[in-house]
Amino acid sequence: MAAAERIWTAALVVIGDEILSGRTQDKNIAQIALWLNLQGIRLVEVRVVGDAAVAIAEAVNALRARHDYLFTTGGIGPTHDDITVDAIAEAVGVPVVVHSRARAMLERYYISRGGITDARLRMARVPEGAELIENRMSGAPGIRWGNIFIMAGVPAITAMMLDALSGTLEGGRPLLSETIGCWVAESEVADLLGATEKAHPGCQIGSYPFFREGRTGANFVIRSTDAATLGACRADLAARLMAAGRETVDGGI
Repeated sequence: MAAAERIWTAALVVIGDEILSGRTQDKNIAQIALWLNLQGIRLVEVRVVGDAAVAIAEAVNALRARHDYLFTTGGIGPTHDDITVDAIAEAVGVPVVVHSRARAMLERYYISRGGITDARLRMARVPEGAELIENRMSGAPGIRWGNIFIMAGVPAITAMMLDALSGTLEGGRPLLSETIGCWVAESEVADLLGATEKAHPGCQIGSYPFFREGRTGANFVIRSTDAATLGACRADLAARLMAAGRETVDGGI
């Protein structure tokens, strides 16, 4: 019997009172999940915590131990309530230091923007032993410490940091997917979905119901790391749905 394929996993901690209060809608989860999949890594867990050092440290220590990679977003700016670096340093048991290269990067960036200040210098602080993640947008770098990646909360800046990391993390094969849409209540085809998935090891079928135009329907998303396995499962599911008298729509509804 072939050995099971290694699955690389990641978790994300979204940090910020503004997320929990509803004032700001998080956009980083989707972009990080999509980027990770391209690296062959699956985002399997997300936590949202406020600007509280104890909560941040608890989440970081739990998730970094459980997954290959841990990403955090938010709380690395220049203000007093940006406490992510301090909380993570406490979590991993190292002091906070000013990274000399981060300071130089900030000094270059701000030379024509009023110069470096104590507040701006806060963005050069890292847990001791950290590496930097390039940020071409605002000069303030992201931070890598072990398997922890500390990133900005602003989605456009996070995107720049992800781009700088592309191709640098070890992962497996990307998770591929295909979608079949159907005007049917998912409860009516639950057994059919389960039987189809069981017939195709290496595939997972997710069901996502909706109600539109006064009608009930569902999109069935088939996922696999193998294109041939995925195609076979998709064709089989479509055939089973049609045999049950259900009209399908490739690509979803």
